Amino acid sequence: MVSCNPMQQLRDIANSRNLLWNLTLRELRSKYRRSILGWSWSMLNPLAQMAIYTFVFGVLFGAQAPVGDPSGITTFGLYLLTGLIPWGFFSLICGVGLQAILSNTTLVRKVAFARESLVISQVLFCSVQFSIEMTLVCVALTIAGSFVLPFLPVTVLLMIFLALFAMGIAFVLSVSAVFFRDLPYLWTIINQIWFFATPVIYDPSIFDDKVPGPLHAILHWNPTAVFIRSFRATTYHGTLPDPKDFVVLGVASIVSLIAGLAVFNRLKRRLAEEL
Repeated sequence: MVSCNPMQQLRDIANSRNLLWNLTLRELRSKYRRSILGWSWSMLNPLAQMAIYTFVFGVLFGAQAPVGDPSGITTFGLYLLTGLIPWGFFSLICGVGLQAILSNTTLVRKVAFARESLVISQVLFCSVQFSIEMTLVCVALTIAGSFVLPFLPVTVLLMIFLALFAMGIAFVLSVSAVFFRDLPYLWTIINQIWFFATPVIYDPSIFDDKVPGPLHAILHWNPTAVFIRSFRATTYHGTLPDPKDFVVLGVASIVSLIAGLAVFNRLKRRLAEEL
C-alpha cells in the first residue's frame, strides 16, 4: 500500500535515486538519437521562433525592444530570446510532465518505486537543455554589451526557482492526466492562453492604461510574467531583479512544489488501477 505520509513520500523518492538517475540518462540519450544535428536542435528551435517573431512583430508591425537599462541593448531578437528560453523551459516541463505517467504505464503497473521519479527525471532532463540554452544566451548578451557575469549566480537561482515551480505543476498534470484523459488537449489551450498572458514576445508596458486595474495586477503578478521580468533583468538589462519579484518567485516556487507533491501523493494510490 502506498503511504500518504509526506515524510515517507520524500524517503521513497530518496530510495529511488538510482532509478531516477537511470530514467534521466535514458531521456538524455534518447532525446536526439540518430539526429544529425543532435543537441544543436535545443538551440535551433528557439532561434527559429525568435526569427519568426522578429520578422512578424519587429519587421511587419514595427515593434521595438525597450532599451536595456543599464546595458543599452536595443536588439529585438535578443529581447525575445531572453523571454522565449525561460518560457520554453516552463512549457517543456509541463508538457513532458503531463505524459510522464501515461508513457510509462507498464513500469507503473509492474514495478514498485516512487512514481514521483518519473516526473523528477523529466525535470532534470529539461534542466540540462535549459542550462545549455541559457549559457549560449548569456554569451550572446555578453558580446552585445550586457553585464551578465556579475549576476550569473542570481540567474542560476532563478533557473532553480523556475524548475521547482514548473515541477509542482507537472506533478499535478501527470496524475490528473491519468484520471482525465482529455487533459492533454485542454492543456494545449491553457498553455496558449498562458503564453500570450505572459510578456514573452511583447513589452509589458503596452498594458499600461489599456486594461482595468485588477486585470493589470493579475497580468503583472502572473508567476511566469515575474520569471520573464526577472530573467530579463539579469540578462538583457544586466542588473538585479526587483527584490519584491524575487521574493514572490521564491514563495511561488515552494508553494507550487509542495502543492504538487501533495496532490500527487493523494492520487498516486489509484494510478495502477486506472492505467
